[in-house]
Amino acid sequence: MPWSKSSRWSAFVAWRRRRPFVGGLLTIVAGVEMFFSGQLDVGKIHVQVGIEGLQATILPLILVLLGILAMAMPVHRIFYGVIALAVAVYSLIGDNLGGFFIGMLLASVGGILIVAWMPRSATRTGEPVDGTPDRADRNADESARVARPLVPRRS
Repeated sequence: MPWSKSSRWSAFVAWRRRRPFVGGLLTIVAGVEMFFSGQLDVGKIHVQVGIEGLQATILPLILVLLGILAMAMPVHRIFYGVIALAVAVYSLIGDNLGGFFIGMLLASVGGILIVAWMPRSATRTGEPVDGTPDRADRNADESARVARPLVPRRS
């Protein structure tokens, strides 16, 4: 068995730390909650807002998709988080008061966490996680370029 339980767990933890995992998970849970709240009855009242319940199906699917995409492609996290926030606010009128407010709150918190998440700037080796040069590295390169005296070449 090449993969032990601890190595699989450490690989998952390493993967999770490079992504807005909690925000994406909350957004997915909000979509699932909104989907099932559209199928519920409160007493003898069946609450369903929208064109024949189409929005009660589409909005939760959009939230689940946004949560998965935010975790799969963290580079576009700000776009996915803002769209998740917009869908969460729209779910108040489009999907049973936002899944009886629970789904809307979960999606709002998830969208905020997706937007607010930032990758770590550097690993132990000093190499940035996302491959872009760190600001301190760029400043050091710039200062080394400026501090070097310009000496004309002798021919």
